[in-house]
Amino acid sequence: MGQFQSAFTLFLSLLVEAIPFLLLGVMLSGALMVFVDEGRLIRAIPRHPFLGALTGSLIGFLFPVCECGNVPVARRLLTQGAPASVAVAFLLAAPTINPIVIWATWTAFRDQPELVLWRVVLSLVVAVTTGTIFSVQKDIRPLLQPRLAMAIASAAEVPKSLDRLTGTFFVGEEKKTLEQTLSPVCAPQEERWRMFLTNTLVELRELGAILIFGSAIAAIVQVWVPRDVIVGLGQGPITSILAMMTLAAVVSICSTVDAFFALSFAGIFTTGSLLSFLVFGPMIDLKAIGLILTIFQRRAVIYLFLLAGQMTFLGSLFSI
Repeated sequence: MGQFQSAFTLFLSLLVEAIPFLLLGVMLSGALMVFVDEGRLIRAIPRHPFLGALTGSLIGFLFPVCECGNVPVARRLLTQGAPASVAVAFLLAAPTINPIVIWATWTAFRDQPELVLWRVVLSLVVAVTTGTIFSVQKDIRPLLQPRLAMAIASAAEVPKSLDRLTGTFFVGEEKKTLEQTLSPVCAPQEERWRMFLTNTLVELRELGAILIFGSAIAAIVQVWVPRDVIVGLGQGPITSILAMMTLAAVVSICSTVDAFFALSFAGIFTTGSLLSFLVFGPMIDLKAIGLILTIFQRRAVIYLFLLAGQMTFLGSLFSI
């Protein structure tokens, strides 16, 4: 009974910690849709795979969301025609490469500024490299969930179907320009707010259910797998990194506060293993995997997991 209560408490704490950031991400996604000229934003993003991945990694400074809030924004970028390298790099980097997390890490590790620097650098390297690798797939749709792939295909077909039209056309008795019909930004203010609310509710319903499921799994694993088992593996330079990466995936702590959790292990684990926790956790944890599965199919998520894990391990082993 005590373990059940502990698991339920952890489950609620994960939800309380994650839901505000999920809501922030969903609202940012809706704001992108109805208040930002996405066509202009997407056209400004470099099409070169490496430059696109670098740009996607740095967008986190504009949209400071954690690993719960980055998924809806990445989905929105994909549906609006952003290159795969941009969306993948943003998905991996945004939870770490943003001012809130950098400030929190500095606060926790003020006596180890090199750890703060390496967290930013290694996260950036992993995100840019993974985004560039994913750009090799010229058509990303086979790796995406069917609904998202259909949405991208539909968005791509609309401009093609209207290329033959010139000037203006009629909808009922109201005359509208092509730009006014295609862009929510051109819609009346009341209509834009209605679209924003509708999009927010739809994405919250879909992603919130996944978040609840992932948080429940994370809470159960934390309670029924003794932490001593993981800590016992952290005596060597290699096993300590593997142990902290495993711990990061299991505890599923939000990137805005994970530095303070890692600080409690500073006297037990090596600096490299602490770095692996701070880099790998925001990219891949149990609750985030469920959210990422709303974008990518299972084989793509496994590939993403392996790429991020291998680069984090090697970077943590040789960086500090």
